[in-house]
Amino acid sequence: MKYYLLLALFVFGLNGFSQILDPVEWTTAVEKISDTEYDLVVTATIESGWHLYSQKVPEDGPIPTTFTFEGSESYKLVGETTEDEGHVIDDPVFMMRIKYFEDKAVFKQRVSFTNKPETIKGSVEFMVCDDSRCLPPNDDALVFNLSGKPLAEETTDTQVDNASINQFLYGLTAIDLAKSNATCNDDATVSSSEIKEEKSLWSIFGLGFLGGLLALLTPCVFPMIPLTVSFFTKKSGGNKSAGISKAILYGFFILAVYLILSIPFHLLDSINPDILNDISTNVTLNIIFFLVFVFFAFSFFGYYELTIPASWTNKTSKGENVGGVLGIFFMALTLALVSFSCTGPILGSLLAGSLTADGGAWQLTAGMGGFGLALGLPFALFAMFPNMMNALPKSGGWLNTTKVVLGFFELALAFKFLSNADLVQHWGLLKIEVFLGLWIIIFTGLALYAFGRMKFPHDAPLKKLSFSRIASGVLVASFVIYLASGFRVNKETNTFTPLTLLSGLAPPVGYSFLYPNECPNNLDCFKDLKEGVAYAQKVNKPIMLDFTGYACVNCRKMEEHVWPKKKIDDYLRNEYVLISLYVDDKKDLPEDEQVLVNRINGGTRKLENYGHKWAHFQTQFFQTNSQPYYVLLSPDGKQILNSPVGYTPDEDEYAQFLQCGLDVMRQNP
Repeated sequence: MKYYLLLALFVFGLNGFSQILDPVEWTTAVEKISDTEYDLVVTATIESGWHLYSQKVPEDGPIPTTFTFEGSESYKLVGETTEDEGHVIDDPVFMMRIKYFEDKAVFKQRVSFTNKPETIKGSVEFMVCDDSRCLPPNDDALVFNLSGKPLAEETTDTQVDNASINQFLYGLTAIDLAKSNATCNDDATVSSSEIKEEKSLWSIFGLGFLGGLLALLTPCVFPMIPLTVSFFTKKSGGNKSAGISKAILYGFFILAVYLILSIPFHLLDSINPDILNDISTNVTLNIIFFLVFVFFAFSFFGYYELTIPASWTNKTSKGENVGGVLGIFFMALTLALVSFSCTGPILGSLLAGSLTADGGAWQLTAGMGGFGLALGLPFALFAMFPNMMNALPKSGGWLNTTKVVLGFFELALAFKFLSNADLVQHWGLLKIEVFLGLWIIIFTGLALYAFGRMKFPHDAPLKKLSFSRIASGVLVASFVIYLASGFRVNKETNTFTPLTLLSGLAPPVGYSFLYPNECPNNLDCFKDLKEGVAYAQKVNKPIMLDFTGYACVNCRKMEEHVWPKKKIDDYLRNEYVLISLYVDDKKDLPEDEQVLVNRINGGTRKLENYGHKWAHFQTQFFQTNSQPYYVLLSPDGKQILNSPVGYTPDEDEYAQFLQCGLDVMRQNP
């Protein structure tokens, strides 16, 4: 026993940040229904941030929670095991509707008997995930005490020789595995969620600011700038400082109005942290977003106008007469309402984009803040420096042109939301070929509009093409060519070439009619450790162990969004031997490999399938049980080249991790 403890400590020292996670605690109880019927009650207490899947999960989804009760003539099961209501979401990764539980879940199984037994034994198999990893399927024993008396603890003298079993199963023992003494700058591969979140918030803020600048160039807002600045300067009776202070306050209140709009989403987020994710993956809402964005687009094209009810603007206009600070606030609110026909579609894009992002309400606030700042800043700046208004272009047909251009972008974005619904429901309507085709048609239309070959209801007669229109037309035409390049087939991966600019917008290249891919990126993968190690020794290449799962959300995110990147693909295709070990593979092991092993946290278990085998390998050798988990090894599989990593969505961080492994191997050839 001491040997295994020392061995565990040794392996833990190889990778200090690894840990065995056990986020679910199972307890049992019984409820008497009658003299011959009882309810067996199982309660799962789930750590914060983790979720447990329901008993009923669609095929090819995550591992469901499954209860098994020992057969006995003294009792029989009545009906099926019931469960709590839980949460139901449309998962865009598994492309199905999935039910799961958070914090706590209660399951009940009714039993009837003629001679009441003292105990009923059973077990539960389950799977849990959090936002960045999934744990392999686990099982716990359940004992239901119907007698009401304390139960004697069961003892076992079972001893398992893990070293010989590991040598038999994997070709090496944990003591054979050593950490390389060579070093490289792999500290940077440890990601910082706080830094990522900060970068994400600032990027959303920047996009919101850009949206606000676009809104300034629309006919609903642009003419208001000189009128409003003039109003403040004249109303101040020649007191320049008073006029400036009022204009600055006006700009601040514009920012405040848009920040206030995000408050309800924080309230919803506090009630249910998953609500924004539920919204973003909801099929019905994605279809509604699609229809709304098409509606917005044709409004921008000039076929009809979006207007706020007159009663709303009348009430805010009356509030302007209050005077003072409150009156300025109502002026800002009035601007927000009367400019809705132009700002609404842009705000809609910002809202929908934030709801599909991981930051939820805070990203929405950051975007709204950027939008409000861009919209309010010019009023303060031009009040402080009124001579700058002389440099502003005069209102004219170019304002309507701006709206039409935005309409094309709204129409293109609409199909992103229809694509979300298609992926979730797996309709097969908007596969990569159809999506790219639609975008090519839309942006070809925008190019023709820029060159004056298309007209819309409110367009002024075009006498000659300006340099800006010609340049814009050439730029959009170049983008159309770029979109068409997405139909190039990468002969190495046998898929269409992924387009970086459409990352997160277009469906995955593997979601295709012509080139569907079964293995990520069509890489050469080994699914067996010994075979992979033998090949690595033959070609003298380092190994990347990929602890993954069919039901692992973030494993799929890495495989579909990070691995296809050119930089990463080159490493995996040319520099490493990839060995993917699926910890939830239900295929039965050969009889001779179905052996009893020690659990890392005590007790024993029998390895019955390949998932058990690879999960045991991960916990015994690397002291962790979460996926995805990537380990770089020497060709003989006996030396860890650098610190393993888990979910690493940043391309540069992941590339640095892979390069670090190569550098270490070259230092120790």
